[in-house]
Amino acid sequence: MPDAAVAARSSETTDSAKTQVDVAVVGAGFAGLYLLHKLRKAGFSAVAIEEADDVGGTWYWNRYPGARCDIQTIDYSYTFDPDLENAWQWSEKYATQPEILRYLGFVADRYDLRRDIRFGEKVTGANWDQAAERWKLTTDKGATISCRYYIMATGCLSAPKPPEIDGFKDFKGEVYFTGRWPHDEVKLAGKRIAVIGTGSSGIQSIPLLAEQASQLTVFQRTPNFALPAHNGPAPAERRALLEGDRAGYREQARWSLAGVPYPQQMAVSWQLTEAERRERFEQAWAAGDLVHILTQLWADQGVDADGNALLADLIREKIREVVKDPEIAEALSPHDHPFGAKRPCLDTNYYATYNRPNVTLVNLRQEPITAITATGIKTDKRSFDVDVIVFATGFDAMTGAIKAVHPITGRDGKSINDVWADGPQTYLGLTVAGFPNLFLITGPGSPSVLSNMAVSIEQHVDWVVERLAAMREAGFTTMEPTEAAQAGWARHMADCAMMTLHRLANTWYTGANVPGKAQGVMPYTGGVGPYRSICNEVVGRGMLGFKLSGPGVAEQCNDGEVVRLQPDVRLVLGMLEQMNLPQIESLGSQGARDFLTEFNKGRPAGRPVGEVGSGALQGADGPLPYRLYRPASPGPHPIVVYFHGGGWVLGDELSDDPFCRDLCRRSGMIVVSVGYRHAPEHRFPAAAEDGYAATRWIADHATELGGKQGPLLVAGWSAGANIATVTCQLARDRGGPQIAGQLLVCPVTDCRFDRQSYADNAVGYFLTRALMFWFWDIYCSPADRTDPRASPLRGNLANLPPAFVATCEFDPLRDEGIEYAEAMAAAGVPVEQLQARGHIHSSLVMVDVVVTGVSARVKMAEALRGFAGLPRKLKADGTAPIEVNAAAG
Repeated sequence: MPDAAVAARSSETTDSAKTQVDVAVVGAGFAGLYLLHKLRKAGFSAVAIEEADDVGGTWYWNRYPGARCDIQTIDYSYTFDPDLENAWQWSEKYATQPEILRYLGFVADRYDLRRDIRFGEKVTGANWDQAAERWKLTTDKGATISCRYYIMATGCLSAPKPPEIDGFKDFKGEVYFTGRWPHDEVKLAGKRIAVIGTGSSGIQSIPLLAEQASQLTVFQRTPNFALPAHNGPAPAERRALLEGDRAGYREQARWSLAGVPYPQQMAVSWQLTEAERRERFEQAWAAGDLVHILTQLWADQGVDADGNALLADLIREKIREVVKDPEIAEALSPHDHPFGAKRPCLDTNYYATYNRPNVTLVNLRQEPITAITATGIKTDKRSFDVDVIVFATGFDAMTGAIKAVHPITGRDGKSINDVWADGPQTYLGLTVAGFPNLFLITGPGSPSVLSNMAVSIEQHVDWVVERLAAMREAGFTTMEPTEAAQAGWARHMADCAMMTLHRLANTWYTGANVPGKAQGVMPYTGGVGPYRSICNEVVGRGMLGFKLSGPGVAEQCNDGEVVRLQPDVRLVLGMLEQMNLPQIESLGSQGARDFLTEFNKGRPAGRPVGEVGSGALQGADGPLPYRLYRPASPGPHPIVVYFHGGGWVLGDELSDDPFCRDLCRRSGMIVVSVGYRHAPEHRFPAAAEDGYAATRWIADHATELGGKQGPLLVAGWSAGANIATVTCQLARDRGGPQIAGQLLVCPVTDCRFDRQSYADNAVGYFLTRALMFWFWDIYCSPADRTDPRASPLRGNLANLPPAFVATCEFDPLRDEGIEYAEAMAAAGVPVEQLQARGHIHSSLVMVDVVVTGVSARVKMAEALRGFAGLPRKLKADGTAPIEVNAAAG
């Protein structure tokens, strides 16, 4: 749009003498600059208020020695204008702070942005005027600004955390903060320097400070993982990828997990040999790429403690190779958090610096600081006289800049500081209920610091400005999220965090670095691409979760939760949709079986167990195959008889292999997966009678199988759970065998299709209503379906073994599973229910693909152990405790 047309469309003026604009922006860093450009192009008048004397934001203030980005600069750049990309060439793989600052100044000049920025001015108050439907801002210059929309572009790491040590103001020497480093030259040569803190700024600055200092003393409370940057020119292969298809490269970044175009890693740690894992690690270590080593070694490194520990051990090995003193190497080696749960750092000669004779490391966990004196620092063991103290103690991240810059008072006089007293609450990390027309760029609840910030900033700015333009066109003047949408986003945030290991670390991601701050994982951990798709979905579903109003137009309130599925289940369904798979019921029974076999070949293998074997047992009408999973611990063990899913038509004793391995590992029991006969070759009641016959045979041969004599346990998923329920009823009615408990996962229990769950989940969640019709039609004629061997809900439920019944929210079978559990309980059977929120029919058995199913699988194993008379409590890693062996024996 021509600039003249833009100016003509602007309803209000940006003349600096006037105080009324469409949009006020706080901050002139990466986000603020792009906002001004985007708003101007969209025809909005805007002003940015910036406390600093120039553009740059975080890169204006963070001038400490060694400050540089940790995302490769060809990725850590604006992408909105190809001409801009061609006009600027980075000199290094990881640019230094001065070069990034020059870049941002270049952008400000190229688009003439400084004329809309008020430098050296700080907002001191922001109040929502309900009558005028505008924000009223005051500044430390005595100015007032009225704006329709108020946008915080203050950055995630721009509010330095004050020192927590007594007496630092008594120190008579020089004091510096890495987050507020002086703009004038700091002369440190030959001085005795103390650095407190070994986060990113400490790790970057310590090697350079050591080169200048006569003596450098590093005070470390918590060691952090650091990786070599191997800085230099931008890698040729990376640049070739970018220049070969710039648009494609940038688009891949926008839909990637971290905002950098790397593919989703599929191999899991236990699929790789030690040599293969080491080779991958050495390649990543040599590459010097933070995103690569965080995402590309093996798929489970960020979600599984065991897979993560393999990587952490390799990094600790590197530390020991570099640091000559074993005691110092150990002090520098993190053991208190998983790798990646805190932001790892890129370094240049960090660990080697501790080999210098003028560098001392003080381990504050062994000798904490007791005071800062006029001449130096005291620990509880010794004193250090220093000339300079550098505080590299980090930031009040994510919320600090928003809360500390000024009070923000929204609807009904509510302060955001009070509303966020127990932790930040946002919708999409962009908006806050009760604060109309307030927008946060990369705020808490968005990918922000867990992403390439340049990509996330552009996505946020584009989304916000496009929404403002759409509101203007529709006549709306206010936009605000609903409480329900915000609460739903908080649940989704928590679900995402449970997928990762971030919850296991005390870090600024969770607010643990600031005393008294409410703790919780603040950034969105579900990935940049998935987050982008959710934001797009909000728009596509009619601004779901927002209230929109304006003079002369009807208020719009489209309330609801945008994400109800578990995050990894959502990803799985998305991948299945992209694969454009055929409808199983269209393939015929044999075609469906062939399809399932091929599909399972791409499934991650299950985890190792002590032993896996195969054999044949006697079914109702001939031999049946079985697969046996034995724990590594000495036996004998209780035996779980397991029946696979597949609608009585598909699957075999191998098809639920990962789930059977998981049950074996967690329960410490033998799991025998039975391959029963299938329809249409063998219709009802073949599968039911096979299940009962197999259970009798296993009970008779328990000792031969390595099992413990006595009651068995039965378990099954889907149609297999139907067989398990029937087996329990038949065992009661036919004189055994004795069954101690039943685990039923998403069971088929009745032949009715009129329950609400069939209507709610008819399509879109893998198991469809049409597919269930097909399964029933193949397996059982309508005349036979009320037989309790087909519909166990219609049988006698008294005197059955205790049960654990797991159902999933988005499953056609949900309601009949719940009804069966309730009916058993009403008949006096001890029943424990697990209603898995956000899960689909198959997700609980999709081991290590659906990580959010782990807690359910732990509860299943605990239930089985309880049925067997063993201690229910599992180890911290969710596997069977050692004492199972003595108990089982």
